[in-house]
Amino acid sequence: MDPNYTWPPLGQAWTDLPESTRTAMVTTGAAAWEKIFHGRATYNKQWRLARPPVFTADAFGELNEVCDRIAQLILEACRRRARTAGELQRLLDVPEGETRLLDPDEELHEGLLAAYRPDVLFSGGVPCIVEYNIDSSLGGGFDADTVIQRYAELYRAHGLLDGARPAPSLLDQRFAAIRDTLGLADGARVALLMDFDADYPGLDDPETFIRILSPLIDQARPFGIDLVIAPVATAGLDEQSRLVVGGAPVDALFRLFVPNRVTPSPGLDAVAGALAAGTLPMFVSSAAWLLSNKLNYAWLWEDLDLLPEDDRTLIRRYVPHTVALTADQLDRALAEQADLVAKPAGGSAGHGVLIGREMTPVAWADGVRAAIAEGGNILQRYHEADRVAMDFVQIETGETVTADVPYSLAPYLFGRTGSGALARVGYPGCDEVLNLARGVLLTGILLTD
Repeated sequence: MDPNYTWPPLGQAWTDLPESTRTAMVTTGAAAWEKIFHGRATYNKQWRLARPPVFTADAFGELNEVCDRIAQLILEACRRRARTAGELQRLLDVPEGETRLLDPDEELHEGLLAAYRPDVLFSGGVPCIVEYNIDSSLGGGFDADTVIQRYAELYRAHGLLDGARPAPSLLDQRFAAIRDTLGLADGARVALLMDFDADYPGLDDPETFIRILSPLIDQARPFGIDLVIAPVATAGLDEQSRLVVGGAPVDALFRLFVPNRVTPSPGLDAVAGALAAGTLPMFVSSAAWLLSNKLNYAWLWEDLDLLPEDDRTLIRRYVPHTVALTADQLDRALAEQADLVAKPAGGSAGHGVLIGREMTPVAWADGVRAAIAEGGNILQRYHEADRVAMDFVQIETGETVTADVPYSLAPYLFGRTGSGALARVGYPGCDEVLNLARGVLLTGILLTD
């Protein structure tokens, strides 16, 4: 990892491909968009991607190393302030009981970094890691992996993968991390539990959603995992306090629900009972979710003087300046409106985000004052996302359109090992907030040599 690495221009890996290859990729992708995106999550009714983003393998590897180091620095910043999950919860002012399945006596340890996905914008040609998702309940992975594998199959059939390849399967690497982190024996029965009352496209039809996820069962098998997929609400306990899913006890749990938004149910109580009895290894502990709190970014900046020079360089270069949004920040927030963003420290999916330059002074001032009164918010330096040319299909007409759009990249690291990435790609006419609820398009990425 080079703290002063020179990043190639965002669209260069694509334009470095031969023109004939690029033309053929867009043409074949546009013709096959229905197959490529079948069953994938989106709220967008107008556009689909005609091709995925492309990165050089060297730049993507460097990004993974940077993201890994900053995740370690986040954990270290928390450990300087708290020894246990309960202590950290109180420091973050997270209400007791809000983070379900949390053991307040669990010590903060390296194993909490078993799964994470930073959200990265490119701004001024340099990655800007606007937030960190540290937990097992990382969304978008199945969509990213499935879409890029479908693109790869399409391109392979047309002889278009010379010098390009899909990023490594993040689903494979996650199963490897589950097996290795939990020390599972070959053939271990592992429950993948989801909250089907959550707000995500398709969850209103659990039977169909589980059928769509069913290829994961075959994908887990080479890693020695017998995977069973079910709603968390259906779990139970046997007389030995073992978690029962699908009519039989399981050896471990892959938690794919968010601990502060999961719907209470007897099944969730059963999970809590098995954890308390010590019969249920879980990937991952709910304590990991606390590391995602954005106040941790403010702590990185507070602690700069305590860090080696290379780490200070990484934070200054890749982490937007962040402070807790408290009353003493009001004057600065009002004076520097165009350069600031206010966010809930424990929020996600863009909810409650205030972008200063997109608001009137009155609306910004009112929003900031309300956020200060509410508490639990941060003030972060605004970084405008670079725009890059991408190719789209208009669903209604079938027309192919090229437009300069913003996108964010979310690399997945499981067991501290890089794998694939989720690209959230804007669409013609979109705004700056890139999340699923606002119609962004999800895909994996191609890598070039």
